[in-house]
Amino acid sequence: MSDPQRDIATTGPEGPDAPLHRRGIKSYVLRAGRMTQAQTRGLEEVWPRLGLTLADGRQDLDALFGRRAPRVVEVGFGMGASLVEQAETHPDTDFIGIEVHAPGVGKLLDEADKRGLTNLRVYREDALAVLEQCLPEASLDTLQLFFPDPWPKKKHHKRRIVQPAFVELIRTRLKLGGKLHMATDWQAYAEWMAEVMAAAPGYVNSATPETAPYVPRPAFRPLTKFEARGERLGHGVWDLIFERSE
Repeated sequence: MSDPQRDIATTGPEGPDAPLHRRGIKSYVLRAGRMTQAQTRGLEEVWPRLGLTLADGRQDLDALFGRRAPRVVEVGFGMGASLVEQAETHPDTDFIGIEVHAPGVGKLLDEADKRGLTNLRVYREDALAVLEQCLPEASLDTLQLFFPDPWPKKKHHKRRIVQPAFVELIRTRLKLGGKLHMATDWQAYAEWMAEVMAAAPGYVNSATPETAPYVPRPAFRPLTKFEARGERLGHGVWDLIFERSE
């Protein structure tokens, strides 16, 4: 018999003291998918050079990349096209991608290898665990969260990755002045993100009064094929950028 208290839907963002792994709830669902030859190559041949695991422990990012440089982490990079483009366009910046789905990880690794990228590393792990266990405090210039699963049904809102405890964890990993950059094509989720961030301590919104709480799509965020198609169909996209202020 189910516990009725465990079946109550979350109707708003959880409080800042809520555990990040409350009842084992995940913000993603692992989906089975066929692997292409290129994706398999990425996982088998490129992973040993560019892949990271929780077992590697807390990272010294300067030692990991062999230099001191701006650091960007992207949570949930999908098939990796945007992240690869950023890493290729900004060779003076180091990027870490976090994604749980094997086809996307394999695709990104294959592309990174073909383009000779050395400023990119990849985790195939739960992003919360990577942030908690592997990334040092005050080590990141930017954390990107582009088009996360909106979990549109009210009973699933507790699965949304953007929660007060999550953005507080990110704040501790950002440098002072570091940026949390989110984007979504679901207006209701954009409003949820704005609500969470408005209540989050230690952040300031980068938006101007004319566009607040959102910002125009920054030129440095690559336009994905999915997003371009949505724009042609008149779908909206909302970007939010908040800086760590304390």
